[in-house]
Formats: sequence, C-alpha cells, structure tokens
Amino acid sequence: MCGILGYIGNREAMPILLNGLKKLEYRGYDSVGMAISNGDLVIKKHVGKVDEFIDKLKDSSIHGNIGIGHTRWATNGKVSLNNAHPHVSNNKSIAVVHNGIIKNYNELRKFLEEKGFKFYSETDTEVIPNLVQYFMDSGINFENSTLEAIKMLKGTYALLVIHKKHKNIIAARNEAPLVLGVNNNEYFLASDIQTIAEHTKNIVYLKNKDVVYTNDRGFKIFNLDSGYVERKVDSIDYDLNKAKKGNYEHYMLKEIVEQVDVIQNITNLDKNKIIKIAKMIKSAKHIFLIGAGSSYHASLIGKYLFSSISKIYVDAILASEFNYFSNLIDRNDVVIAISQSGETYDVLNAVRIARKIGAKIISIVNVEGSSLINESDEYILMNAGPEKSVLSTKTYVAEISILTLLAYSLIDKFDYGINRLLHVKNEIYNLTSRTMRNKIKEIAEKIKDKRDIFIIGRSLQYPTAMEAALKIKEVSYIHAEAFAGAELKHGTLSLIEDGIPSIVF
Repeated sequence: MCGILGYIGNREAMPILLNGLKKLEYRGYDSVGMAISNGDLVIKKHVGKVDEFIDKLKDSSIHGNIGIGHTRWATNGKVSLNNAHPHVSNNKSIAVVHNGIIKNYNELRKFLEEKGFKFYSETDTEVIPNLVQYFMDSGINFENSTLEAIKMLKGTYALLVIHKKHKNIIAARNEAPLVLGVNNNEYFLASDIQTIAEHTKNIVYLKNKDVVYTNDRGFKIFNLDSGYVERKVDSIDYDLNKAKKGNYEHYMLKEIVEQVDVIQNITNLDKNKIIKIAKMIKSAKHIFLIGAGSSYHASLIGKYLFSSISKIYVDAILASEFNYFSNLIDRNDVVIAISQSGETYDVLNAVRIARKIGAKIISIVNVEGSSLINESDEYILMNAGPEKSVLSTKTYVAEISILTLLAYSLIDKFDYGINRLLHVKNEIYNLTSRTMRNKIKEIAEKIKDKRDIFIIGRSLQYPTAMEAALKIKEVSYIHAEAFAGAELKHGTLSLIEDGIPSIVF
C-alpha cells in the first residue's frame, strides 16, 4: 500500500503536496518524494518519515503549480532512495508516482531494454515513465503516449504522470484507490478523500480503467473499456476534525477511544435497510462471509454470531482463498464482503468471482464511493470516520457491531440488537477510560520485551485472540500466536517456557 497525491491549479504546489503527504503517511512510511513541473522537472526524495522530508525542505523554495507526491510502503524492491518515488524517464522529462503492482513488469522492462532504455531501480513503476517516453519518441503527443503506455499495463494501479513541458496531470486507476477533487480551476488527485478534504468537498469517484486528463481549465475522463465518459461530481460532508490527532499521543489511541462513537453511529443505521438486507440473507441458499486481515477475523466472529443468535450456518472464508471454494457457490447464494477501505485487492477479486457466478453481494465498508460498493448489490456503511492508524481498531469494532445487528435482525430482533450494542458501548467507554489505559500500560511494560506471546480464547474469544495476535505482531513486532483454548495441549504446550506470557480471553 502506498499513497499518491497530485495538484494542478494556480497555487504553489509544494506546500499543498507536503501537507497532503503528511496525511498519506499511514499508507506508507518507508520513503517519500515529490516532483514539481515548472518548465523543468524538480525531483525530491527521502528515505524515512515525512516529517524528516519536510524538515529537509523547509528552506527550499521550489516554485511551480503542478506537482505529484508519494509515500511508499516497499513491495517491489528494497527501501532505498533509488526505489523511492517519483520515478522518471530516461530523458528526465516525465515523472510518475504509482500505487499498485504491475504484473507484466518484467516483460515490459525487457521490451524497453531491447529499445535501449536503462533502469536504475528495482521497482515495477519505472517502466511507466519510460513507456511514455518510448511512445513520445515516435512522434505521439504526451496525452496519447500516456494512454498507450497505460494500455500496456497489466495489474493494479493508481498512477499520476506529469511532463516538464506540459501543463497537465494525467491519472489512471485500476483496482487501486484514486479520487479527483474539483475546486475552481484547480484539481487534486489522491488515494483518499481525507488528504484533499480541506481544499475541496467536490469529489469525483473514479472507476476502474478510468484515465483522467486534468489541466488548469478542466478535466475529461476516458475509460479504457467505454471511451470518453461523464462522472458525477459529488459533494461530500467530511468533518476535518475527525481526521486530526488532537491531544492524543497517536492515532491508534485516538481511534480506540472513538469506538464508543462508532457504535453509537451504528445504532442510528436505517432500520428498514438493515431489515431488507437481513431478508436477502434469509432467502439465500448459502451464506459466505469474506475478508482479509482484521476483516477476516470479524468474519469469523460473524460466523459464531449467526450460529448462536440466528441459528443460521454461514461459512467464513479468507478472501485470498475464496477462489478455491468458488465451485460451491451458485446464483442463489449471498456473499457478505467486509473491508474498511473497500479497495482490498483479495476481497474485490473474490467478489468479482462470486458476481460472475451470479451470487448476490452485500458489503460492509467504511469508504463511500469505494470499488467494493460499486461491485455490491447492497452495502452498509460503517460510518467510522477516517482510519489513520495502521492497526484497525474502531473499524474492526464497527464490523462486529454491524454483524451483531444483522444476526439479531435475522430473527426479527433489530431493536434488541440495538440495545445490546448500547450496552457494549458503555462497557467500551469504561474499558477505554484513562484509569484503565494506565493499568494496561503497566501490564504492557511487563511483556513489551518478550520474544513470544501466546493468546488463548474459546467461542467468540478465539477469533478475538487471533485479532489480538495480529495487533501485537503489527505494532510491536513480537511473535504472537493465537489458539482455541483446548488446542493448547496439542503440540503448543511443548513450546511454553518459563517467562513466556499467555493472554487469556
């Protein structure tokens, strides 16, 4: 996952990019960079945090009102300055930032090397500016050269392209998040809305295979399958304060505390919509819950909830493994897909498999206008606000809360489900109080230097243990492993040594 940002208008691009890159750091913090076009192409990169990058540039004055920026989470290639974005063409005229994976990268690189192009990074992205140069060298203009280059790409991408002599930004997306912000002859392109919400509330949700041409006078959109298309400009209601850290030490703590508000929001969901979706689930022959990471653990909890509350059997399948079960699915089934971003590749791929078969898709998602919503027959918004922490906390609780409400609605007990959530909200309020947080810190001090942690739970608390293990691994890099309570004796007990902590739910 990486973050991209672009600006074109009548203001200086540099401060807008630096401010936006800070907001995108949650999407990648290995390295950061930007390119500004002003008749020349000025490239600045840094390995490390965005704040360090900003500090390095505080005395710089790079003028230009066209620019692109990037925060990187390394996938193809190690963390290094050469691998940091933006990447440029061999003639140093074209710059590209990219989020995603180009699957035919090796084939394209070999093609370009045979034409005399040199490569200076280990990334798949570097083929893109060189493909644009290749077509421009043959006499094709910048816009059409970029389009021809994009047509050659196979894989996932959200990308921005600029040329030092051209006053525009060309953008494209396919199965990676990208939105267009519109504001009085200036345009913003970003991986998420929160990055640009302070500048404009007018957003275009781009579709897969959209190619966007922007300049300081307007924009047009070409879809690789449909030709030139019109996309609606939506006006969003976005509370900027929800995306700020405020007085909290870090975003993870802020979002843990916000769980109370998230559950309250879910109790205000449209009753008629939830009941309608419950009827869809009831009428299905088979029901499948799918997710990845934390959302998969929420799916497992959903499996227990539907079994114990609704007396309905559902199967929870890891999204990346869904393809191996597709022969069990038919047009009478329902797939409930869970994703915070609505852009998780494995979830989208599983949904597309199910749609092709004819199954109905219900999504539980946090981001309005996301790809998952566009692929769904019905959807429920988490209304959890922006998630900035790498760890999913408030959105994980949102997913479980919605599944709880659905489970009760399946037995015509929507109002009882609301009351249960309000009870849980009060419990979480107490658990996240300052007194309890201080107590948790004391316990954390005792185990923070341990090499291994074992986590145990039964029933609903087994997937809770799995989620806890994931959290510990993600945030502290300690090996943590979860077990169903009775399974500890099957092999694992032999690994227990003096001083290894066990957390029991």
